[in-house]
Amino acid sequence: MTGEGEIPLTRMQTGQSGTVIQIQGGIGLVNRLAALNIRPGKRITKVSSMLMWGPVTIEVDRTQVAIDFGMANRVIVELDEAAK
Repeated sequence: MTGEGEIPLTRMQTGQSGTVIQIQGGIGLVNRLAALNIRPGKRITKVSSMLMWGPVTIEVDRTQVAIDFGMANRVIVELDEAAK
């Protein structure tokens, strides 16, 4: 369960930033996201998302990465203080 200010990446608004605190998935998902440099402790910014469960684009370490909706829904982010 997530605490206050902790939401899935899919629920972030475009332009919001936060820190990845948890990835809710198996080792395959964790390794796939780690290969894209998405891991707990990383600061990310949501760049865009498509309608109806389309891909979600984020920026991590000045690089834009697109991941599918299912993966993004398993990435739990603590929003920056200004965004809460």
